[in-house]
Formats: sequence, C-alpha cells, structure tokens
Amino acid sequence: MTIRPSLGVAATAAIAALLLSGCAGGAANDDGEPAGTITVLTNRTDLVDTTFKNYAAEFTKKYPGTEVKFEALTDYEGDAKIRLNSRDYGDVLLIPSSNVTKDKYADYFEPMGSTEELSEKYRFTNEGSFDGTAYGVSTFGSAMGYVFNKDVWTKAGITTPPATEEEYLDALEKIKATGSIPYYTNYKDGWPLATIEGNLGTVQGDTVRTQMIEDDAPWTEGNDQYNIDGLLFDTVAAGLSEPDPTTTNWEESKNLLASGEVSSMILGSWAVSQMQDAAEAAGESRDVIGFWPMPWKTDTGFTSVTASDKFLAISKYSKNKATAKAWVDWFTNESGYAASQGAISPVVSDPAPDTLKDFQELGVNYIELAADPVGKEAVINDIANEAEIDLFGNIYRQKLIDVARGAADGDKESVFADLNDRWAAARATVDAK
Repeated sequence: MTIRPSLGVAATAAIAALLLSGCAGGAANDDGEPAGTITVLTNRTDLVDTTFKNYAAEFTKKYPGTEVKFEALTDYEGDAKIRLNSRDYGDVLLIPSSNVTKDKYADYFEPMGSTEELSEKYRFTNEGSFDGTAYGVSTFGSAMGYVFNKDVWTKAGITTPPATEEEYLDALEKIKATGSIPYYTNYKDGWPLATIEGNLGTVQGDTVRTQMIEDDAPWTEGNDQYNIDGLLFDTVAAGLSEPDPTTTNWEESKNLLASGEVSSMILGSWAVSQMQDAAEAAGESRDVIGFWPMPWKTDTGFTSVTASDKFLAISKYSKNKATAKAWVDWFTNESGYAASQGAISPVVSDPAPDTLKDFQELGVNYIELAADPVGKEAVINDIANEAEIDLFGNIYRQKLIDVARGAADGDKESVFADLNDRWAAARATVDAK
C-alpha cells in the first residue's frame, strides 16, 4: 500500500483544530476544554468490557475530569435507526450504513470540517462526507479480496492467485477434488453477501458510481456489477459452493475455513485476523490463512478497492461536544484500534497492516472510490430503491443464488436482463423527478 508522507506540523495542527473546533452552537460545553461524561454507541459488544474499557481509562488519563460510557447494541443498524428518530443517540456513534443516506447526515451529525482538508490526514473521508463537508471519521478500512486456506490451495496445486474468472473457477474445481468446499456464500446470515459489493470499482475505476448512475445496463459484461454478481452466480451454478446455502453460519464459517473444510470466502481484509484467530484456536498456524486479490487482473496488475468500515460521528444534539470531539480525535489517532484489528488505519501516515502482506508481495494496486458529483450524492441509492434492488444488501443476491442452484426459475442471462430492465426504468423515473 502506498503511504503518503506525514503532514507537516502546521498542517497537522490545523486539521486537528478543525476536528476539535466547535461547528454548531446551542449546546452545552460545545467549545472549550474536554470535561464531563459522554456516551458512545458501538456495535462491538465483544470489546466494551475489555479493550474499550481500557481505551476509556487512557482517555481519562489524558483528559482528567472526563468519563466515557459505552452502549453496545447487538442489532446496531436496527437499534440505531430507532434511536435516530429521537434526539437520544449518545454523544458519539457509528453512522448507520444501511438507513442513513449522505444527504441526511446534516440532520443527525455534527460537521467535522472540510472534506478536502480532512482528507489530507485521513483516508476514506469522501465516504463520510456530503457536499464537501465531513460528518464522520473512519474507524478503520479494508481492502477487498478473498480469504483462503493456504494449505488447501497448495494441496490442489494452486500457489499463485488466478488472474481471470476462468482461472479462478478452474482453481475451485481442483480444490473440490481435494474434498474441501471451494467457496462459502454465507447465504443465511446474508450480510457477508452484501459486502461483496465492495469490489465495485475494481475494473471500472474510482468513478464507477458516477458511471452506474448514467448507465441503463450495469449488469453487462465488462462492468464491475456484472463481474461481482456473475462470479457469484457462476461459482454456485458450477456446484463450487456449500451444498445447502440456507444452513450456513457466519461464526462457524471461520472454523470451517481454518480447518480446511471450506477453502475460501470473498470478504474484506478485516476478516483475515478473525480467520487467523480461528486457525490459532484450532491449533493451526495463523499463516495458514491467506488473502488474495479478485481474479480481474488488467494490464496494470491486480487491483483492490479500499473502503472504510464504520464511521465515527458526533451527535448534532450532544450536550458535550468538546469531549465528544476529543474522544473521536483520540480514538482515531492514539488508541491503536485499527492496528488491533489488523486493518488499514484511517491515518494516511500509518503503515499498511501485516494482514495485507500477500497484497504487498503481489504489488496490488489500491483505489479508493471518488466522491459522487455534487448534487448527485444520493442518486445511486435513489435508483436502487426505485428499482427495488438492494444493491448494498443481500436479498437480491440470495435470489441470484437460488436461481444459480436451481431452487428458482431462470438463468444468468434472464436474471441480469431483469436487473438491467429494472435499473433502466428506475433511472428514468429518478431523472424525471
């Protein structure tokens, strides 16, 4: 991963000031020194009583007189959506990714500064911004690819990453011959299917979202949307995934991959450390887990799209914004959270994580999606909603898998033709509004 050089002291100070300065009046303790108690909503139910408790103690050492309380939400997306309907959603929270579009950020979250200026220090700033203003700072980032069991792939005679879909499917066929399930869809839990949309931009480049809102047929050969869903369809149709996708289990899938019963899953690099933990718990070496780029190599080599996980934001209605802003700044720059997750740090001057060592050896090119054009930030969501295609969800991909495995009528051509027809009709409707 290419790491930009560290900013000069003056520039760093200016950006820190932006992040910590008050942006909207009317709340108690908006500006000034951090003091008092803040509540932080989180999805990490596994960390609140351990890692996060230690973070809070460290923060209090730096800012005596402060206290950080956590509320861990098991169903974060659903519960946060309900909380946003009131003004009671803590002081700091993770921006819900499935039900808050960018054009609504200003309704709920405190501005953190200029997107352009913050992006000099932080990665993924575009993703947490709207109309040139940043409302969220990334917790950490991931690169897209697939996690795999090296022992299984080596046993099948595959020691270099497939460069094309044809080579990839051929590799999975060889793996099937070893007795391992070549690919695991995680159909039942659903959300892992949604994450494969993170590969959008691998071939079409960083302006792919703009291209999609101007295209009546994204599911056409050569486009990223065709590649993403086509690879999934072809894998399942060829019998290279689990026999019954309706019985998959995310937590168990980690053990299956670690043991070699399953050989691969398309996920972000955030998953590598979790799979390594499972391998270690099973008495295997952490090195048995590998991570390779998607099989769409071009003349410039392999490409991986990097994107943020959740974004930290400050409630527009917080009564302690000074402490909330100090927490976001400390958590991002000093806690070491991204490193603990084996993930890409949001701070551009930080090094690449060890979980991407395979990518570094392969010289993988990284891209981050460009911001949508001003005035069109929510258009891709509008088209998808009008078309009733949960582009960043899992329902339509579950239906795609059902067709591919013969549990529903149709074939690849009819499925993609239907998706294109619905997309084109939705584009026309959205354009007419």
